[in-house]
This record gives sequence, C-alpha cells and structure tokens, in this order.
Amino acid sequence: MSESTIALVTGANKGIGYEVAAGLGALGWRVGVGARDGGRRDEAVAKLRAGGADAFGVPLDVTDDESVRAAAELVETAYGRLDVLVNNAGITGGMPQDPIEADLDVVRRAVETNVIGVIRVTNAMLPLLRRSASPRIVNMSSSVGSLTLQSGGGEIGPIAVAYSPSKTFLNAVTIQYAKRLADTNILINAGCPGFVATDLNGFRGVRTPAQGAAIAIRLATLPDGGPTGGYFNDEGVIPW
Repeated sequence: MSESTIALVTGANKGIGYEVAAGLGALGWRVGVGARDGGRRDEAVAKLRAGGADAFGVPLDVTDDESVRAAAELVETAYGRLDVLVNNAGITGGMPQDPIEADLDVVRRAVETNVIGVIRVTNAMLPLLRRSASPRIVNMSSSVGSLTLQSGGGEIGPIAVAYSPSKTFLNAVTIQYAKRLADTNILINAGCPGFVATDLNGFRGVRTPAQGAAIAIRLATLPDGGPTGGYFNDEGVIPW
C-alpha cells in the first residue's frame, strides 16, 4: 500500500488500539483515532502527531447509530475512501461473570459493543472500503473466543459468560462477512493480541500493548490474495 493509505482504528485512544494506530502511523499511513471520549481522543492524536504519525481524530461511539454515521461521513468528506478498518473497541462488561448468577445487562453491554458495534461500524464503512485498491478489515478478538480452546480442558481465561462468548460471536460474524465478501477484494480476519496488560484486565496481562498490536498490524498489511475469514495470533492460525 502507498503512503496515502487511510486507516481507522476504533477504541484507539489507549491500550492496544493506540499502539495499532501508532504502528500504522509509523508506516506513513493516515490514521483515524476513533474514540468516544473527546479529551482522551485529542490527547492520543496529539501524542501520535508528536511521534511523527499523520493522525486525525474521529468522534466515534460504536454503540450509537448516529455517531457511527457521522464518523463515516467525516472520513468520506476528508478522504473519500477508507483502506483499512481495525475494529478494536471492546469491553469486558464488568467482572465477575458467573453464568449461574449472570447480570443480563452485562451480557447485553458486552454483545452491543463487541459484536453489534463491529457490525454497525463495518457496514457504515463498507462503501468507503469498496473504493480502496486493497481494503482490509481486522476484528480484534481473543483466544477466549475459541470454542476449541475453551472446551479443551486448558485454563483459557476466567469463567466469563459475557466477554468470552461475545468474542466467539465476533469470530462467527467475521466468517459470515468473509463469505459475503468472497467475490470482492476485501480481506477480513480476526486477530488475537494475547494476554495484554490493559485496563480491560486490571493490567494483569503479560504482554505489552505494542506486542498485542502486532497481529492487527500484520493483518492490516496483508498482501493482495492473502487469507480472509481467518483467526490468527502471532504464532499463526488459532482453532475456532
């Protein structure tokens, strides 16, 4: 891709999303910092620009139809197209998440952000992505979204009736998009950042946000003819 590549990263004001934006910016790309908190968004854009990235702010709440529509309009007006969309925004919904004592509002919030939000943003940005020569969509998932790993007897994350199933749902959604877009040049994949120290897990993770961002950057820069409808981490393919 050229230096004029346009990317949008949701939830990019901190953590993994910020590092994805920084990594793409380091490639010479113009990177939209999607975030709902205006102050944090402005701070992230300023920090990215100070580091040499061509960053711009995109007010964006993935759970709000009007916010997403306005974000698409902003990108349309400024650039006329979008080359890469990284659906990074996500929440746990709050812990603990014992299925027997489940707070259904917690489940709804997790699905609304982690799944429906991805569908909402992807569909709003698709017309812009279709104008790109090499469009890419990256959905940030998690190893806890793997039914194979979850049912294999290993210790893959805590019991979490909202967060883990929301990532399984996201994986399934990624496959459906890949099937629907199979006759286009749009590549869409799910990426797992590993157990990263972020506020999502109380900074208990063992990887840095920059390490977690690496898989998204790799999937965002796939060559034409690369994989689509896949589920990957830094080591390779993850079993569904």
